[in-house]
Amino acid sequence: MDYGSAITQNLLTTNNVWMMLATALVFIMHLGFAGVEAGFGQAKNTVNILFKNTVTPIIGIVSYALIGFFLMYPGFDVPGWFGFDGAGWTMFWFNPADADISAEYADAGYTYWTDFLFQAMFAATAATIVSGAIAERVKLWAYLVFTIVFVGIVYPLIGSWKWGGGALDAMGFYDFAGSTLVHSVGGWGALAGVIMVGPRIGKYVNGKTIEKPGSSVPLAVIGVFLLWLGWFGFNGGSVLSADPGLVSLVLVTTSLGACAGGLGGFLTAYLTFKRLDLGMVLNGILAGLVGITAGADVISPIFALLIGFIAGILVVLSAIFLDKLKLDDVVGAVSVHLTCGIWGTLAVGLFSSNPDHTFLTQLVGVLICGGVAFLSALVIFYVLKITIGIRVSEEHERSGLDSHEHGIRGYTIVYDE
Repeated sequence: MDYGSAITQNLLTTNNVWMMLATALVFIMHLGFAGVEAGFGQAKNTVNILFKNTVTPIIGIVSYALIGFFLMYPGFDVPGWFGFDGAGWTMFWFNPADADISAEYADAGYTYWTDFLFQAMFAATAATIVSGAIAERVKLWAYLVFTIVFVGIVYPLIGSWKWGGGALDAMGFYDFAGSTLVHSVGGWGALAGVIMVGPRIGKYVNGKTIEKPGSSVPLAVIGVFLLWLGWFGFNGGSVLSADPGLVSLVLVTTSLGACAGGLGGFLTAYLTFKRLDLGMVLNGILAGLVGITAGADVISPIFALLIGFIAGILVVLSAIFLDKLKLDDVVGAVSVHLTCGIWGTLAVGLFSSNPDHTFLTQLVGVLICGGVAFLSALVIFYVLKITIGIRVSEEHERSGLDSHEHGIRGYTIVYDE
């Protein structure tokens, strides 16, 4: 091996190690989601929530491997709306030795297998967003079927329009790490689920919103910090190499967005509710992270603060608005991922350092992706509703899903006699 080849191989190794670490960080976000959802959910449904969060990455990764990856990266000859990489599918499943693990793949950023696994982790998070919104009253089997279809077909199809070199990419639409392609797509699915499943029993009574205390505030806090940690991989890995300058900038704007989001949520909730609302601070952090995700590599630190702070404000106002509409979102997933995903994507058109990124193009991309994601999710939930049903019985909902569906409880105190 000559000197130049050695340098290239070392560069590939360094980049690939970072990408694998980023993949692991995105994977740990599933534990974060589990903590947030179980913490904000009622104690009687803890096992059910944890069960869904455990199974989601399992079936998400498998369904993405079976079809999603090859829909998302179809190798468009010309920018289009639909394609499928049949040759890649055959190679993946039956001829893995033919996979490109050389420096020729992805400009020496990573190997083919790292590419798949990193993208698969992203795909599974889109379904997890839906899980939290419709928790505590959705049938487990209905949710699992929804996840298979949404992660296997809907998410990768929409993703192909930008990240797979499709029509939105040709249009100039920009979404660095997925404010729209991951978060608002998942958020639209969550909104459709909330509408179709309906609110929890006793959530809205005589025009008033009844609070349903979560099982564990500490668990929710741990979950949010795990998600923040995972976001370093989510956004930092989206550089698609270990480029020291760009990765470090992305991590800075990501952190500033999170901090500003927490401040926005804190102040807005205090002015609105006249209390120090920890839940809104936590969701504000997540809102800031979602907001900065679309442009973390093209936004200056000062604008990262602004984008995150506005996201923190929006997440509180969105949660209030949804309650007025009697749309019951257990963890605030629609407000965090949909509302702030839209805001973050549009913010690229306002604050990007790249003059090619325009507000109108960003708006068109948001509308196209949102329309397809929302309608697709509505159709999936409707078909499930008229076939296997999507909501548990009133008896099971009132007494809790843990005992009826799983036979164990999440919190059990045993006293020695």
